[in-house]
Amino acid sequence: MSKGYDARAVANLMLDEADRLHIEVTNLALQKLLYFAHGIYLIQTKTPLVSGYFEAWQYGPVHPAAYRSFKEAGSDPIKFRATGQDPLTGKPRELSPPDDARLTGLVQQVLNSYGRMPSGRLVDLSHAKGSPWAHVVNKSRTEVAFGLRIPDNVIVERFRFHKVSVGLQPLSGDPHDDTPFA
Repeated sequence: MSKGYDARAVANLMLDEADRLHIEVTNLALQKLLYFAHGIYLIQTKTPLVSGYFEAWQYGPVHPAAYRSFKEAGSDPIKFRATGQDPLTGKPRELSPPDDARLTGLVQQVLNSYGRMPSGRLVDLSHAKGSPWAHVVNKSRTEVAFGLRIPDNVIVERFRFHKVSVGLQPLSGDPHDDTPFA
């Protein structure tokens, strides 16, 4: 099974496509969009989109490495790209975006369907009853449940509880369409 792409590189690709589509993306929104893309990709290909893992935080699923890369943007739209670190020199290095037409198409679909939604609506979608986030938080049976890992198998089993398309057909492209998908 593939380990997935570097989440920061996929986030950079998402931000590049968002710029092209004139969509401003905050770190909070980026985390949800990255999570939705990961879930759809995981279900369609049976392999993870990004390496690492998502955690259940207060405002929904978060990829810690991607979060840390963009946290300095705060609640403002992200205007920069994540960088890596050269292991030999310790200096920042550019992260090449994945060269995968299918992935670029998926990112465009996710942005066209969800990229213009307010962050609060994306949080609501990620908190859906029965969703992977809700399952992990409820399973912990504690008030302090954030930071728990959301395993890919839980995402595959429970992603259907989101109003997010997981079919192989292109998404409608209407960001205001709340029709649940199978």
